[in-house]
Amino acid sequence: MKKIKVVVGLIEHNGRVFIAQRSYGDLKGKWEFPGGKVEKGETEKKALAREILEELHISVKCGSLVCSHTFDYPDCRVELKLYHCSYLSGEVSLTDHSSCVFVDKSLLLSYDLTPTDIPLARYVVGV
Repeated sequence: MKKIKVVVGLIEHNGRVFIAQRSYGDLKGKWEFPGGKVEKGETEKKALAREILEELHISVKCGSLVCSHTFDYPDCRVELKLYHCSYLSGEVSLTDHSSCVFVDKSLLLSYDLTPTDIPLARYVVGV
């Protein structure tokens, strides 16, 4: 089974969490923590900073690992890791997403999250 390593960011501000809505593919319309695949030769933190810059046009500093989860799709296994991220600079401009929002943590699970993001969101919420 193909294995994919994905890193995503937990960007928080005033008790709210940043999530973005996918604009394409099988998961179009689903909400997710921003991030992407780790390329060969990249560290996880560098991959996450690169992905957020490419997709959202903002610079972040990647901090500590929050949690991780492995999810099996029919054709691959995704290892998803959630890192704390601190905003550094830039204005959000969406490339791969149709919408984005800072949502109160208590409402995070009310969004239609991707299957891989649900366990991470549960951890963040404390459920």
